[in-house]
Amino acid sequence: MNKLAITISVLILSIFSLSSQIQNPITWSSDIVMTSQYEGKVVFNVTIEPGWHLYGFNLPEGGPKSTQIIFDEINGVEYIGDLKASKAPIEKFDEMFNLTLSWWDSDLTIEQTFIFTDKVSHIISGKIEFQGCNDQSCIAPQKEIFSLNVDSVETNNIIVAEEKKSDNGNKTTSTWWNPVKVLSTESADQPSTNSPWWMIFIYGFLGGLAALVTPCVWPLVPMTVSFFLKKNKSKAKSIKDAMTYGIGIVVIYLLLGLAITVIFGAGKLNELATSAVFNIIFFVLLVVFGISFLGAFDIKLPSKWSNAIDGKAEQTTGVISIFFMAFTLALVSFSCTGPLIGTLLVEAATIGNISGPAIGMAGFAIALAIPFTLFAIFPSMLKSVPKSGGWLNSVKVVLGFLELALALKFLSVADLCEGWGILDREVFLALWIVIFSMLGFYLLGKLKFAHDVDIQHVSVTRLFFAIASFAFVVYMIPGLWGAPLKSISAFAPPLSTQDFNLYGGGFKEFDDFDEGMKYAQENNMPVLIDFTGFGCVNCRKMESAVFDTERIRKAINENYVLIKLVVDDKKSLSEPYTVEENGKTTAIETVGDKWSYLQRHKFHANSQPYYIILDNNGNPLMGSKGYDPAESIDLFEAWLLEGVENYKKSNK
Repeated sequence: MNKLAITISVLILSIFSLSSQIQNPITWSSDIVMTSQYEGKVVFNVTIEPGWHLYGFNLPEGGPKSTQIIFDEINGVEYIGDLKASKAPIEKFDEMFNLTLSWWDSDLTIEQTFIFTDKVSHIISGKIEFQGCNDQSCIAPQKEIFSLNVDSVETNNIIVAEEKKSDNGNKTTSTWWNPVKVLSTESADQPSTNSPWWMIFIYGFLGGLAALVTPCVWPLVPMTVSFFLKKNKSKAKSIKDAMTYGIGIVVIYLLLGLAITVIFGAGKLNELATSAVFNIIFFVLLVVFGISFLGAFDIKLPSKWSNAIDGKAEQTTGVISIFFMAFTLALVSFSCTGPLIGTLLVEAATIGNISGPAIGMAGFAIALAIPFTLFAIFPSMLKSVPKSGGWLNSVKVVLGFLELALALKFLSVADLCEGWGILDREVFLALWIVIFSMLGFYLLGKLKFAHDVDIQHVSVTRLFFAIASFAFVVYMIPGLWGAPLKSISAFAPPLSTQDFNLYGGGFKEFDDFDEGMKYAQENNMPVLIDFTGFGCVNCRKMESAVFDTERIRKAINENYVLIKLVVDDKKSLSEPYTVEENGKTTAIETVGDKWSYLQRHKFHANSQPYYIILDNNGNPLMGSKGYDPAESIDLFEAWLLEGVENYKKSNK
């Protein structure tokens, strides 16, 4: 058991070390070498950190990302032959992917030969797509842009061309995009994750408690504890085995969370919160999980898996035997725990923190393991626990309704990112009102499913849960006409998507930085910039608690030009371009890319929400603000009014 405890400690430490490591182990540089008047080659120099490897060209499907160098088609340039690497890649069978893969594990160069078919200067450009791994983890697939300028081809001398410097990305000759120094404030430095790690742990712990009272798990608690007590004559030995059993459960689920973390990596997890494709996938998964809990079907693993693990438990002894018993529990109870685990991993992945899945699974496993050790230490408590019965199935159905409600959150994010407009705020609320009304009727026994038992009377517990469900429905109804509904602001679409609002008008705002700055300059008004995101939960909380109030709305509309910039807007730019950032060329292809770059480039910040007040030259008038759970309307209004006074002083 000591070894298992040490293992858990190491795993937990590794979670926090992973969360602080954003690695860039593979770097690229490029230039052009002319070998004659009209012929040359593009040379890519690849630097690979020790222990890492870069995957080769043309890998089989189902494996990691192949290295690809894609050249833009340019009139007057003809590419000759294929890409040539300075050394052959290593080829090995990879057990993780079950494929034969190729890779390079040290620095190399890659060359592409070309010829000119005319006598003018050319810019050879394109993009590099690649992925790398080490023995423990992989970086997410990367994309880099290259742009190389050949100024002359009129001589026979060898020419080495330098990378062309891109413009600053603002497509304007103004100084509004120039970087500035912003006074730091405590709230503006909040991380950009949707939930802190301890909240994810609590979500996981609550999920574990919910899994505990399902028909697949609850009956196993007294059976397993009784088995340990009967197996060992010594009570101390029984308690020790039960504690080892609980630790085994924690290790199994923690390893699952770590596997998700390692497979996806930090970059991919950060994309999940705002990716329309991933949010739609999550929506479908949660709907399937919800339907499963309602009793349409069971999500089960193949029975031969649990039989095989159970056989291992019988063949082995000691700690290993108990560990296999814990593994058997995980497999047998999957039809109930699977949907809850899936929901937890979905929510944990979207917080933008690489350690989210592992932390969530740790909370889930601890909640699930507690009863086995607690009842083993105090076996007399088993007499007071409720017996299995129809109430366990009722728990599953309630969880099914909650899964369906939560699924709409992810569909809403996808809808906002893509601008479909199919799930506006009032549509979202209408669906939630229907779902929670049906939940209330179910708890009162007015709605039944095929596998439900007849309810002779409504228990006090069911009555109170039904009252809570109907009260929540009544609370949401005014939201159909624009009521703020602050308690669910993190889930519902923003108030700006409301088509009909009886509770006050919205904001007069610009969604383009340059247009808003120009209007403010022409009308001699200060500017309030709001960097936000469709998938930003903290943005919704600030909007509901502070922004969407009459006092703040009045203070902004009367004194400011509001510019609202959405950093995860997936609309494509009419003219994509590139920028130089931190020594790398970054592609700006979407509206969100443009505003995200503006926030990083000008204000040296990347968290949302982020509020900053500017004069007409683009200079900050005071410190910025960000997400602050303790922010009050009084404090935010005072900050706005101080910005107006500073603007007047700067004009004098």
